[in-house]
Amino acid sequence: MLLQLTPDQQSFRDTTCKFLSRQVPVAEIRRLRDDADGYSAAYWQRGAELGWTSLLVAERDGGGSIGDSGLLDLAVVAYEFGRTAAPGPLVPTNLVAGALSAAGGHDQVLETLLSGTATAAWCVAERGPGGGFGGGDVQVRPDGEHVVISGTKRPVEAALTADHLLVTGRTDAGLTQVLVPAGTPGVRTSALESIDLTRRFGAVSFDEVRLPRAALVGEPGKAEVEVEVQLRQALVLSNAESVGAMQAAFDMTMAWAADRYSFGRPLNSYQALKHRFADLKTWLEASHAIADDSAAAVAAGSAQGDRLLSAAKAYIGHYGSELLQECVQLHGGIGVTFEHDLHLFLRRHTVNRALYGTPAEHRARLTDLTERQLVERA
Repeated sequence: MLLQLTPDQQSFRDTTCKFLSRQVPVAEIRRLRDDADGYSAAYWQRGAELGWTSLLVAERDGGGSIGDSGLLDLAVVAYEFGRTAAPGPLVPTNLVAGALSAAGGHDQVLETLLSGTATAAWCVAERGPGGGFGGGDVQVRPDGEHVVISGTKRPVEAALTADHLLVTGRTDAGLTQVLVPAGTPGVRTSALESIDLTRRFGAVSFDEVRLPRAALVGEPGKAEVEVEVQLRQALVLSNAESVGAMQAAFDMTMAWAADRYSFGRPLNSYQALKHRFADLKTWLEASHAIADDSAAAVAAGSAQGDRLLSAAKAYIGHYGSELLQECVQLHGGIGVTFEHDLHLFLRRHTVNRALYGTPAEHRARLTDLTERQLVERA
């Protein structure tokens, strides 16, 4: 992120960077490939102590921001996660913590999320085009003093390790959100394959899951606005993390091109390769700029926030893939080996590219938003 950081934010960023480099260096990330959870509980709790889980939570609930916006503070953390391919349920746990703080009524669960002793999964995505925008196959049915949940959510990040699930479903009145303890009867979680070495995803099925009405998060049938807020936050964090992965791959490639010699000259001295490096730099700087601009617009509550977010997701998803594939090619044969670290960042970006809507879906969404704005102006 190229945001102008305050001294406190810069200190927070430096602390996070140092912590990640010491706790999850590349060797540890490779080891975690065979770990069922993808991260350790002690690592996550120490991250929570640094403030990773409190930035979307109101001060009255034990949270608070470092700068003017907790979302921008968290985007700085997400950028460092991408730059180091770090593990941990950063996005889902923060989205759920922020939602519980905004809605109220789940203080004990929120306290465990803030302390890092528990984690949460954001169950909003469903299969099929547009599923990342909160599709409606999952049904939430009021039944007296209870609510009954039926359907399946997938892919759900950190579903297998989460202690709590924030589930978005439909009632006759509209979108509804319910906080479901992971061990509730009728909840079945199955693992999905992921190319990311440390992030785990699952499918979560709800077979007539019955919970008291106190499990509702907010008003039943009135969660449309809350889900949009959560989606905006997810996109800001995903974009920041993707740009971090792009930056790491670019830096690695530039160092390689300076150190690697061919016919007695360093690779970065060849004119044909300089043009390719210029393309990479252009895509990277533009990705930084649009990620920052869209994050700032959302944090400020700008009417342009949604359009900028979809433009950023489409651009970073498309040109980030181009950049990372070029980095692989510029490394030559070693770039496609598992032993080289470059693929860690390619994997992180590739998964992010598909989460919360693909570039094609966000281009379509951007078109719809622009048309709607033009109609409103007419």
